[in-house]
Formats: sequence, C-alpha cells, structure tokens
Amino acid sequence: MEDKYDIIQVSNHDNLLVYVEFNDFVIPEWFNKVEIFPFSLIIEVESSREYWLETRSFIAIMVIKKSRVFLLQFFKTRDLNRIIPGIRVSNQQVQVGVSFIIAIRPAGTRPEITGTGRVPSKTIIVGMETRLVMYWHVDQWRGRLYLTPHLAEAMVALFVVKLAFDLGFKELILEGDSSNIVEAINGDQGGSICLFCFSNLITDPLSLTIHVSYALSQLSQALSQPQFLHSLLSFHPHFLVSPLVRALSSLEDEAIARQVIDVIIALCADDSVHCGFVARVADIISSGSLAWSRRQVFMLHCFGILLNCHSNNSYDIIRDKYTLISNLVAGLQLPSEEIRSEILYILYKISILQCAFEDIDEEDVLSAFGSKLLHQSLDALAKTENDSVRLNCIALLTILAQRRIFGNISKSENITLSSDEADNFMQTTDEIDGASLYVLFAEAIKGPLLSSDNQVQISTLDLIFHCLSCEEDPAKPIQVLVKENIVDYVFEILRLAECKDPMVNSCLQVLNLFSAAEQAFQQRLVVGFTSLIPVLRYVTEIPFHPAQSQTLKLICNCVSDFPGVVSPSYMEELVLVLTRMFERHTEGEIGMLPETFILACTTFTALLKTSSSHGILKMALSVEEASKHALLSCLSTFRKDPNQFLHSLYLLKEAYAYSLGEISSNNPSNMELCDCIMDICSSQLLTWFVTVVNKMDEESVLGIMETFHFILQQSSDSQATKWANTLVSASWFSLSFGCLGLFPTENMKLRTYLMLSSLVDVLLGQNIGKSIRDAALYLPSDPVDLLFLLGQKRSLDMGFSSCQSTVLLILHASSLYDDRLADEKLVLSSLEQFILANGSDFLHEIDSLMMMQLVNLYGLYRGVGMMNYRIPFSPEAERIISIC
Repeated sequence: MEDKYDIIQVSNHDNLLVYVEFNDFVIPEWFNKVEIFPFSLIIEVESSREYWLETRSFIAIMVIKKSRVFLLQFFKTRDLNRIIPGIRVSNQQVQVGVSFIIAIRPAGTRPEITGTGRVPSKTIIVGMETRLVMYWHVDQWRGRLYLTPHLAEAMVALFVVKLAFDLGFKELILEGDSSNIVEAINGDQGGSICLFCFSNLITDPLSLTIHVSYALSQLSQALSQPQFLHSLLSFHPHFLVSPLVRALSSLEDEAIARQVIDVIIALCADDSVHCGFVARVADIISSGSLAWSRRQVFMLHCFGILLNCHSNNSYDIIRDKYTLISNLVAGLQLPSEEIRSEILYILYKISILQCAFEDIDEEDVLSAFGSKLLHQSLDALAKTENDSVRLNCIALLTILAQRRIFGNISKSENITLSSDEADNFMQTTDEIDGASLYVLFAEAIKGPLLSSDNQVQISTLDLIFHCLSCEEDPAKPIQVLVKENIVDYVFEILRLAECKDPMVNSCLQVLNLFSAAEQAFQQRLVVGFTSLIPVLRYVTEIPFHPAQSQTLKLICNCVSDFPGVVSPSYMEELVLVLTRMFERHTEGEIGMLPETFILACTTFTALLKTSSSHGILKMALSVEEASKHALLSCLSTFRKDPNQFLHSLYLLKEAYAYSLGEISSNNPSNMELCDCIMDICSSQLLTWFVTVVNKMDEESVLGIMETFHFILQQSSDSQATKWANTLVSASWFSLSFGCLGLFPTENMKLRTYLMLSSLVDVLLGQNIGKSIRDAALYLPSDPVDLLFLLGQKRSLDMGFSSCQSTVLLILHASSLYDDRLADEKLVLSSLEQFILANGSDFLHEIDSLMMMQLVNLYGLYRGVGMMNYRIPFSPEAERIISIC
C-alpha cells in the first residue's frame, strides 16, 4: 500500500539542507501537518492526548541556525520545554523559536531532492550551496562512512559524526586533505566525539552558547562511560587541557562555566592530566593582576577544586609560586566578596599542600607574605557578613595559626595603625598606637561568633583555640581577648547551643584556655556560670564525654573562688548530677576518665563548703550516696590510679565534716549521714585496708590514716569512742607499725604517732596521749628499736626519759586490746632490762601512772612466759617489781 505522506519540499535558502531516512519509522497519528517557515516550525498536535514518537530506532531533529547544527532526541511532547531552549507550549501547538528545515519519509520510498538526483537507500545527504555529499554505499563499503574534506565547520562536523555513529556506522573515513582528520572517540553505546571539532567549538568566541552547552553536556555524558573515559585518557590525555582552560578563561556564563569545570574534574581522574590543568590554571592566574570579573571567579573556583580533588601534591606542580601567591594576596583587596572567598580558599589549600610538601630546600612562600596575608585576611573577616567567605577566611587563619605565623608576627612587629587602618579594623577614627595584633584579631572574630551558622561559630572557636595553643607564651594574647569581651561571646554561644556536641566542645576548650587569665576571666565566669549547669547535666549522661572534665573544671573554679554564686536551686541540681554520675560510674553504667573523676570529687567538696549547701532537704542523702559510690569505685582500681583514690578519701572526709556541721540543725538525716559515713569507713574502707595494705603506696596509706584520724578528732565523744573501738578491734596498733615498717619515712612516722596519741586520748582519756605527741619527733620507726630504747638506763635528758615513758604507754595501750607490737620474748626482755637498769630510781623518778603501766605490762608478759616455759625470765627483775 502506497504511503499517503509525501516528502516535504524544502525551499532553497541559506540554511543547511538535511535529509535523514529512518528504518522502520512509523508516522504517528498526531503528526498531522508540518509547515516550513523561514524562522520557525510549528507542529500541530491534539490537546486531548499524550503523545510520543513510535519508533524502534529514534527520531532526530537537526536544528539548523546559520550553518550550525545540533542534534536533539525527544520522546514526549511535554519534554520539549526541557530539551529545546526558548520553547513555548500552548493548548494546541508547540512553537520552537529556532529555524527548522526538515525532511522525513517512511522507509522504502525514494525522495527527490533538487540537485542531487535519486538517493540510494540508507543515505544521508548534507549540502549547502556547494551541495556537498556525505554518503554510505551498502554494497561496496559496508559499515563505512565517507565524508568530504569540505565538511570542516566545527559544529556541523561534530554532530554529523555523532549522528552517523548513532545510526550504526562502524568506521569514519575522511576523503581529501589528511590535515583535516579529526580525533573521534567511540562511546559505549555507539556514539562518537570529535575532539578537534569540540576544541574548536568551545574556544571560538563566536560559537553560540547553546551549541557550546550542548557539546559540553554530550562530552560529560560520554565521560561518565568508563570505556570512553579510559580510551580518552589512554590515547589523548592532554588533548583537551589547553582548550578547556582557554574556554574557561573567556566565559561569562556561569552555567557553561560549571559545565567546563565538571568536564575538567572528570578528566582529572588521570594524574598527569590533573597536573596539566593545575599548571595551566596557575599560570593564567599568575600572568596578570586580579580584577573583578565573572571569568576570574570561574577560574579561581576551578583552581580551588583542582587543588582539592586529588591526592598528589599539587603544590609542587605550580611553577611560579611567588607570583601566584603575590597576585592572590593582592586580590584580597578587591571589593568582590565572591573573589575574596575563592582566593581565601585557594590560599588555604596551598598552605595545607605546602605543609605536606617535604622538600626542605623549598622556600616558604607563604611566610614571605605572612604579615600582609594575615592583616588582609583579618580585614576580610572583619568586613564580610557572608558566611561562605567567613568559613574560607577562618580556615586559612587556622592554618596560619598552626604554623605559628600569628606568634611570629606579633613578636616581630610593633603594630601602629593609622586612622584609616583603624577604620578598617576597629571601626574607629582615633589613632591607635602600638595596637596588639590580637586586638585586631578580636575585632575580626566578633562577627563570626555572632553568626547564625553553627559551622561558622565552631570554626571561629577552633581558630581561637589554635591561635592560643600554638603561642609560645599565650598569657598576653589571652589577656587581650578576655579584655575584648570574647569570653562573653563564647558564654552566649554556649547558652544558645542547646547542648549540641560540636558547639559545646569548642566553647569549653576555649573557655578553659581563657581561664589562664585568672582574675579577669573569673569575673566573666561568674556571669556565665549558669550556662555551665545544663551543659554539665548533658555531658555527664554520655560516657567519657570529652567536655566532662572541662565543664567540671570551670564549675569547680567558680564555686571555689566565688562560693556565693551557687544558689540553693543550683546547689541542689549540681549535687544531684554529680551523685548520679558517681553512682553510674560505680555500677559500670558509664565510665569516667581519671581527670574527670578527680574533678568531680573536687567540685563536690567545693560545693559542700559553700553556705548554700546547708538547709537543703535530701542534701544529706545525696552526700552519703556520692561519697559512698566515689569511694567504692576506687577500691578495686586504686593501683591503676592512686590519685583517684586519694580524692575519693578527701570527699569522704569533707562529707563527714559536712555532717558534723549540720548536726546542730537538729535534722535527723544529718545524724544518719554521720553514722553512715562511719559505717562506710568501718565496714568498707577499714576492712579493705587491712587486706591490701602490703600492696598500697605510701600516699594512699597516709590518706587513709588522715581520714581515720580526722574522724577520731572531730567526732563527738560517743562517736569518737565508737570509732576508736572499731580501730583497736582491727589491731590498729600493730597495723600502724606495719605501715611504718613498709614506709619508714618521716611523714609516715609523724602520722602514725599522732594518730596513736589521739587514739590513746579517746581510749584512756585525760589527755594521756599528749606524751606521744610530744615525743613523736624522737621516737624510732621500728618497734624493735622502741624496745631497745626502753631497755636503756634513764638519763637526765628529759627527751630520752619522755621517749621511754611513751614506749611504755604505747605498749600498755596496745596490750589492753590484746594487740602485740612485737614478740612476747622481746617485750619481756626489754621490760626486764628497764627494771634492772632503773630499779633504783623507781621511787624517785617514775610517776605513779608510768609505774602502773610498767607493773601491768610486766605482769602480762610474765604471765605469758609462765604459760610458755620456753620464755626465760629474770628473777631479779621480778623481785624488784614486786617490791615496787
């Protein structure tokens, strides 16, 4: 059946004539009428249906404008507004605002086109006034496409080649002058890209924007195919470097510039290509002074991406580093924030790459511009309100701080600003003489600290931290920043941070550095104290949170220096948080770093010493729980960190002191607190101490003795007696001398004898232990030496006589509770020697108390000797003592 559609006759005019014949092409029902106009083509469609092209190959429209061609493929009418720029869709027609000349015929028919005669099957004819012919002869050159050399116009050649491969051509051959051969790379799906034509197109300033954009999109699509990208990088790696950079340097259109950059980044998958792009772009930026233009923004942006997108050291590739950085630093003075942002980012990346560059002979170019770069960066940061510019500027300043450029410049310069410079940095018209670099720094960072962008605030806080941390002597910079009220900004950020981790961490590490300012900082810490309480509540819920110790340190310092800052409500909340913290740590629910645990103990004790801690309901219960859990958590781990154990003992002691101070309030819970702490000491601490004393260090032993001694001294009579009996029931006399044997130091000796004196005072009354206190400095550490001292003849030296009296008192007191300090044989022998040596003086030089102690001791040990016949005794000593 003969097809009812005839070939559309095309009138002869200047535009290119294209004829395309498709296999199995079916004319859809909606294709009612095609009319040719000099500058437009209107396709009328029915508005009541959704239309698409029914074809097993594809439909192509060659859009021709002034001898330039590009290929469009579309499948739905509604997609036209996306595919063809400038399209306008109405109810019943689609109007395209470009010139069309098109001829479409069903397969199997033979069209007649003026000047060409009959056309063979499967033939493409491309002609202009010269009627050039591009044909494919099936019988003789199967799978080959021959092009005439006159088909040299870039856009026509590029897309005719692509169309040819899309239609199934296997090979491309050019007839005529070999100098016109183009590089054509096959795609995975049969397409082809002519690199020579592509290069000519994108570098030609007369090329239409729509053509350049389409060419770039086609190349980007091809580069996304691994086979195509591999072929291009394998055989033509540097072919497109120069054209793409030239094109980018002349572009004003942002969308196309981004397309070019995307292509460049795709090609940078190859190291050598990446190096080529870096070198070319760096040379262009170095070649002239920067000024405000869209082209330079695109070039700078591309350079920043190139420096960031590869693992190799791009810094080494840059040929003229000094000129490049000089131009970039000078460009920071331009009024364009967009330019400044790109420059700051490039300088940031260069500084990082320079740090990683290991050539020790390489000149430190950035340091050569250190002062100017630093001041220009601070100026840019102070002036801008753009957060993107701020982030890039802060990133650069952070690197400069880490490289100690801040410190070097602040030491080498005595900065004196003119009134104009002061306007820039300080917004004042007064002259500033000898202004500190850190004053300028403080003014520059105030804006970013007030930014609504959290990342800007965090980056600024980190910048402050690095600036101060990298200073050899940070005291002066800290004083300057505190004086410039930066602390208030940080506390305000912390207050509004809603306990967000990155912000909390950054704020606290900066505040802890500022705390070195001491008095100036403490005044501001009082104002910001309330901001720390919700932060503490938050960080203590997270195991090993890095901000725990920092928060506790600030709170502890504030409470210690200004106890009145803690109101009863704050006191109650802080105590509950810390108690919960100790409890969860003991139960293994959360862990704490040693520093955090120590600060928690110190903070709790500081809170107990404030006036706000008194009169709070349930306070005693919290104190009991906190002190108990703090101690118990250390008993099993004391050998790993004895310092934690000592702080838990200190907390226990202060808790007991708190309970004693609250007893006068007649609150039953306070009496219970006192009893509970004594119970903890007797049932937990003392029992544990007896079993592990041989494994402990001296400081821990001294800490326990000090705590027990404190309870013995500060308790009421009944509580002290109860505690003393608890100690002697655990053989405290022999235990004390055992500790003295392990650590025969002066500190241990004094602590041992002083505690024994208090113990004797409580047990025997009447201030009897005073003699032990008086003789403590002269008494030996070893019980055997004590017995030797006892066996000597008394002299006129009152100190010596006092020591002998003290030895008798200690032996007597210990014997009352069946506590042996030495072997019975040694003790009896020493007593007999004392009696034999001093018997003649008993009536004149020994008081009744001492005589009573001597008689009781001799009777005790003589009785033991009678029960054990192996212990010899002196009948003479027995006779003398019986006479007395």
